[in-house]
Amino acid sequence: MKKLRSGDEVVVIAGRDKGKTGKIVKVIAGDRKGDRLVVKGINIVKRHTKPNPQAEQPGGIIEKEAAIAISNVAIFNPETGKGDRVGFLIQEDGVKVRVFKSNQKVIG
Repeated sequence: MKKLRSGDEVVVIAGRDKGKTGKIVKVIAGDRKGDRLVVKGINIVKRHTKPNPQAEQPGGIIEKEAAIAISNVAIFNPETGKGDRVGFLIQEDGVKVRVFKSNQKVIG
């Protein structure tokens, strides 16, 4: 079980977007640069593209989200309003769940 998944709300703890929050769009595991994430609205880069008439794509400068290292984000805890660490807990019925380390609440 991974600590962070697509759809989780995270806060950036390092880099030029430090302090910003966003939802995880994609998790890229096992990349040569390590585990990376694409977070909506974070690490925006400008891509200069040529027009492609076959794909009906206009040319120009397109802004999109680039991947960010998983170590530069922390899961957002809505109760505390800050980033938190993720732990694991096995419930009585044998189900393994993710919990916030600060208050042991289940991440839902």
